[in-house]
Formats: sequence, C-alpha cells, structure tokens
Amino acid sequence: MSKNGFWSSGELAELAGVSTDTLRHYERKGVLARPRRSSNRYRQYPSEALQRVQLVRRALSVGFTLDELARILKERDHGGAPCEEVRHLATQKLSNVEKQLRDLMTLRNDLRATLRDWDERLANRSKGERAGLLESLPDMRASRRNSHTVNLKGKGAKEKK
Repeated sequence: MSKNGFWSSGELAELAGVSTDTLRHYERKGVLARPRRSSNRYRQYPSEALQRVQLVRRALSVGFTLDELARILKERDHGGAPCEEVRHLATQKLSNVEKQLRDLMTLRNDLRATLRDWDERLANRSKGERAGLLESLPDMRASRRNSHTVNLKGKGAKEKK
C-alpha cells in the first residue's frame, strides 16, 4: 500500500490473486467501484477494495455471475439488504449443480456401457481388422432424451409427443 493509503492496480491484483485486466473488468461490470486516479492517472484503490475483490472471487467460485453480483452489490452499496435474492440465487445454483451431477452420472454409465461393447468388439475381431469403435458410438443425446422421457412416464408425467 502506498503512503497515501491506497493500492495501485498491480498491488491490489497481486494481493487478490487476479490480473490487472480482471480488476478493470470488474470495474466495467460494476462489482468493483471505479478507483480514484492519481495525478499521473494511475488507478488508486482504497484498502477495502481487496475485501471486495475477495468477496467477488468467492461468489464466482460457487457459481454467481458478475451480472448477478453487480445487481446484488449495487443494492447492498445503496443500503439495501438483498439477502433473499442471494439465497434464491444460491438455491438455483445448487439445483443446476445437482442436474449436472445427474447428467454426469448418466454420461459415466453410458461410457461404461460403450467400453464394454468396445471390449467385446475388440475381442471378436480378426487381427488387423477394424472394430469400428467410433462408428459404433451411440447418439448419447438421443438416448438421454429417451431415458428422460421414460423416467418422466414412470413418475406420472404425460408422454411427450
């Protein structure tokens, strides 16, 4: 920190573990206040900017977007309490993560089945003969859509037409 109690862009970036480009991007997105400028036009960030960048980094790491954070932080900076919105957004993020986990488990199972098929194809081919592994790949998207429809049917949902 300089003698006047402010961080330069380079100092703040190093302390926060980001680049100076990231700091400028945060300014443009509205999650970091535009800093004052020195007489030579260098950015000078107040000491609390470090905590703000760290807060933004933590929020990004759990799935918040810069646009969401800009809206939330603006309200907070103007004296509001956007806690309900933060909680609602976090709930949506958890739901998305759970869906991604289900999709990944389906992909894992599909890949296991494909590898079993390929092992059989490789074991049954003649020496030097192609097994056509890539050509035998199923359309995983179609099989996931079909399994999703089957699962929905089992839960009492109407069949897709």
